[in-house]
Amino acid sequence: METLQITLAPSGEKISVEAGSTLASIAPKTVTDPNTGKEYPVLAMLVDHLLKPLDFPMFYPHTVEFIGYNHPEGRRTYLRSLSFLAQAAVRHLYPERIFKINHSLPSGLYCKFRGDRITDEQIMAVREEMRRLVALDIPFTHAKMISADAEALFESQNQKLKAGLQKSLGRPFCTVYRMGDVADNFYGPLVASTGVLKVFDLMPFHHGFCLQYPSDEDITRPIARQKQMKLTTTLKEYGHWCKTTGIVSVGALNQRLLSGGAVSLINLCEARQERAYAELADKIYAERDHVKIVFLAGPSSSGKTSSSLRVAQQLKVLGMNPKVIELDNYFVERERTPLDSFGNYDFEALEAMDLELLGKHLNALLAGEEVEIPRYDFKEGRPFFEGNMMHLEENDILVMEGIHALDPEMVPGVDQSRIFRIYASALTSLKLDENCCISTTDNRLLRRMVRDNRVRGITPEDTILRWPSVRRGERKYIFPFQENADAQFNTALLYELPLLRYYAEPLLRRILPSSAAYPEACRLLKFLDYIVPLQPAEISAIPPTSILREFIGGQTL
Repeated sequence: METLQITLAPSGEKISVEAGSTLASIAPKTVTDPNTGKEYPVLAMLVDHLLKPLDFPMFYPHTVEFIGYNHPEGRRTYLRSLSFLAQAAVRHLYPERIFKINHSLPSGLYCKFRGDRITDEQIMAVREEMRRLVALDIPFTHAKMISADAEALFESQNQKLKAGLQKSLGRPFCTVYRMGDVADNFYGPLVASTGVLKVFDLMPFHHGFCLQYPSDEDITRPIARQKQMKLTTTLKEYGHWCKTTGIVSVGALNQRLLSGGAVSLINLCEARQERAYAELADKIYAERDHVKIVFLAGPSSSGKTSSSLRVAQQLKVLGMNPKVIELDNYFVERERTPLDSFGNYDFEALEAMDLELLGKHLNALLAGEEVEIPRYDFKEGRPFFEGNMMHLEENDILVMEGIHALDPEMVPGVDQSRIFRIYASALTSLKLDENCCISTTDNRLLRRMVRDNRVRGITPEDTILRWPSVRRGERKYIFPFQENADAQFNTALLYELPLLRYYAEPLLRRILPSSAAYPEACRLLKFLDYIVPLQPAEISAIPPTSILREFIGGQTL
């Protein structure tokens, strides 16, 4: 029998295996996180930097890295498998129900039955059935199926979104996964068997429940319950609007574009968003007797800059005089900037801002005094005072955007009743299918990649490699405070993924296999491959005031 040489990463150890065999039988039980020293159970592996299940057959020499929940692809593998486990439990107990995973929330994946509220008794039953299936340690298997047959299978299971997506892609084959008597398909590999999925819980919430997965800090416990009602309301409103347009899934979006409806969809989305900005300005105007400051926060690439300008524009329509300042002007000198756990400057820490000066300036402005606004030079690493004086008159209102704008510790000495706080993020409600909601994080990463390459000269590779640090900052400094907002604004647009595919796909293809960013680039390319791209003539219909022009260029705000 022919043998192959396999190189194990990151150690470089060489092993020999028979051609056609898998590494499942010789995979280690755990891997060690190089940063923390913690042990994690092996969930999948990277073969030449590409994610593969442990039963992937070897026919050529490869470099293999076993990964656990500490790796982003390991977490995604666990969540996909857990979603299948929940879907299988519902099929066993309530075969007549259509089960959907709607979107991600701070407390987990929000799941519900279509058209019906899930009762507490049903939630308990689903939880117990999932535990029973875990105890049985049922293998996950997969095989290719002719797409037409797969479409018929999904139709017979009332998975209309899944069937519609396969139809819109026009591919001859697709991969179908099985867990005992239940069949489904997913957009990436699963863990070896149900016995791996021991850590989860179901938290009753709204009309359904949150499917809770392991915490990053302690994988033996589900993630903690968090405040999420304002975020839920924003997602629900957007989901309802998507439903009125007939586009709740990527399959429906693809069909609309393929039928020539791109420009009309762009016009509709932009009109809705303009109306939403106007309604937001109306809320601020209604409190004009005491509100003098608008703070706007949101995660990276949520469109904070454009949103602050659009809100300011709508306030002008109402007769107010907005003055826009970036909170970034109030960074401390470079030598006073705190360091993170890796010894790098932590520009996203609250202590990286000159809070004393900011509070002093805001109180002075509220008192009718004049202040000198600094300009921060990031290259020099210090603020400059160049005579930019400001004071607030009767119809003036200050609009400031920055990542800490919702943190109550930012300006504790300022009268909080004078401040109106807005949280902005790209909260897409689109789904690939019943089991797979689209990650708003991926949406923002693609936005940032396109903008950084165009405006800042940052390569797609560098954007991907910096993203984990950005995400750590968001989880620490932004997401815990999103429920403090007086209003939440969704900057997502239904047509933006087809737009971002047009710009991001060629950038991602420049990343070489030798790069540490290559696995993430391949994952994003695979995701974008499910989406029909916009064409240049359709892109030209995007108005110059669109929030997406902040990322692709041509904005006139």
